[in-house]
Amino acid sequence: MTDREAIAAIQQRAWTDRKPGLEQIRTLLERLGNPQKSLRFVHIAGSNGKGSTAAMTAAALTRAGLRTGLYTSPHLWRLHERFQVDGVPIPSGALAELARNVLDVPGDFTGFERMTALGMLYFAKARCDWVVLETGLGGRLDPTNVIEAPGACVITRIGLEHTQLLGDTLEKIAAEKAGIIKPGCPVIVYRQEPAVLNRIKAYCKNNQWIVTDPDQLERLSCTPEGQTFTYRGRGPFSIALLGQHQLENAAAALDTLWALGIPEEAIGQGLKRARWPGRLELLGRRPDVLLDGGHNPQCMEAVARTLGELYPGANVRFVLGVLGDKDYPAMVRTLLPLADEFFCVTPDSPRALPAEDLAACVRRLGGAARACPSLGAALAAVFHGTGPEDVICMCGSLYMIGEIRECLIQRNL
Repeated sequence: MTDREAIAAIQQRAWTDRKPGLEQIRTLLERLGNPQKSLRFVHIAGSNGKGSTAAMTAAALTRAGLRTGLYTSPHLWRLHERFQVDGVPIPSGALAELARNVLDVPGDFTGFERMTALGMLYFAKARCDWVVLETGLGGRLDPTNVIEAPGACVITRIGLEHTQLLGDTLEKIAAEKAGIIKPGCPVIVYRQEPAVLNRIKAYCKNNQWIVTDPDQLERLSCTPEGQTFTYRGRGPFSIALLGQHQLENAAAALDTLWALGIPEEAIGQGLKRARWPGRLELLGRRPDVLLDGGHNPQCMEAVARTLGELYPGANVRFVLGVLGDKDYPAMVRTLLPLADEFFCVTPDSPRALPAEDLAACVRRLGGAARACPSLGAALAAVFHGTGPEDVICMCGSLYMIGEIRECLIQRNL
């Protein structure tokens, strides 16, 4: 079985056509020998910021000399990215070998359940000291919640998402995310609305309770190469990730790492080395090229705010592709004041909004736009005639950012 065949077999069963629950993942892992029971975890749930917080936490644990697994979703380009040890994705061949073990277990398992089991097998085989584990959806009934009490629980920013499954209010969604909390472990929570914090705290019993404090964040510098800051009077720390929101993610990572007792030097070096591709990622200079996979109005607000901070007064060329079930008019309105022109594309998804429809939306809102027949055509068009002082931002959907990133890397941008 090749990696491609293994991935196709694993992904055959979608999660959307079965009621969520932990019974199936428990059965699957039991038949595989419960590899998760040999591992220690940092478990992360939330709506926004999970991946960045996970990446920074894992990088610091690795820098401290601890063999560290990282389990995240979705991937940008290859499914292998979801399973990393010390920052390196699972090798080709190893994925297929472990997938055979998982696929040999008979049962009605979803693709995400099989992937979670594969990850547990891989991290146990790699003898990881810690695994930073990101939930896929929600928390309480997410397959990752099969683990016993983790070394720390982290709950990042909560917003309205998947309301048909998680609830139609922030408080209901917070209750689902808080389902990862287990007695005895430290709980690190982003500062949020009081009602949300109260709902989460109701799940804490004898837990150490740490709420991040953005008021104690002080940004010392911000350039396209990264940011320097202090937090709770400690530091300075440096991160390559861009945007004020990434400082809040870094604060959550710091509170987590301090709770675990990780040495300060390792924390500082780990944060500095952490990367999270496709999230306001600077991929080229002169012209500056940034990629962001954010796919909702809140994400576009972060993109617009960061571009305004880094390039005040610049007119940005946007390559934009969106899914049709998102609030794309709000996304366009947020970016419009910064835009020179939009180069609209159709992401590779059955839910994609056609490029022509997106371009028409931009024009209705008063912007300049052209619909491009392919990503290649959009890249050729957006770079045509650019100078070293220009800024290009490619954003709107993770479904296209991975492909764009691969194209740009192949062009040695």
